[in-house]
Amino acid sequence: MWEGQGPSHRPNPYNDMKLDILAFGVHPDDIELSCSGTLLKHIAAGKKVGLVDLTQGELGTRGTPDQRAEEARAALKKMGARVRVNLEFADGFFGHDRDHLLPIIEVIRHFRPEIVLANALEDRHPDHGRAARLVADAAFLAGLRKIETIWSESEASAPQAAWRPKAVFHYIQDYYIEPDFVVDITPFMPKKLELIKTFRSQFFDPHSTEPETPISGQDFLESVIGKNRTFGRPLGFEFAEGFTCAHPIGVKDLFDLLP
Repeated sequence: MWEGQGPSHRPNPYNDMKLDILAFGVHPDDIELSCSGTLLKHIAAGKKVGLVDLTQGELGTRGTPDQRAEEARAALKKMGARVRVNLEFADGFFGHDRDHLLPIIEVIRHFRPEIVLANALEDRHPDHGRAARLVADAAFLAGLRKIETIWSESEASAPQAAWRPKAVFHYIQDYYIEPDFVVDITPFMPKKLELIKTFRSQFFDPHSTEPETPISGQDFLESVIGKNRTFGRPLGFEFAEGFTCAHPIGVKDLFDLLP
């Protein structure tokens, strides 16, 4: 399922669809909860951003796949990202195998991002860690030219060239993980909260008659605010989002490390 900002929701495989950042989330709303402030900041700076949801979140206690898809479309529009893709893997039951790696490789090769953002490597929800490893491995494999993929979203056969992102960063989700780096999102925190609240089926709604969940209470949104304050405090940022990285992060000189 494709959602885009232009007149056609399905990208033309021959268009220049190169993106700067491609953010993956296993469930619709993972991206908004965990790294949307960072994405908003880079969009405001002129970077091209795309979003990929691996599943429709169909096992969620609240809401339906149709509701969540509508919410995801609304969040895409509010964020200003270029495109949103749902790969429609089975929520809770997707595997780390060829059938799940290849669609991710195909998407990465099409959009050719410099940076990939992915789920936390370890978290309360087992889908998060499994998706993190799946996306990271697909990002590496996308650079192997002997893996052949065809752009399946077009009627025309379009063999894809190999492409490997320069970096894969994992955003921090429910569990507290010591970040390898943080991004100052202070001016974008109000918009981040607006994006989260777009997923009305999942988060606090005093009029909802659906069962309560660990993320549906008003205190959950307060915990998101508190976590972003915690990440920002050591560097003097009011709000920040935290990320981890499996490899060392290099800079051109020491001054690139200054906040």
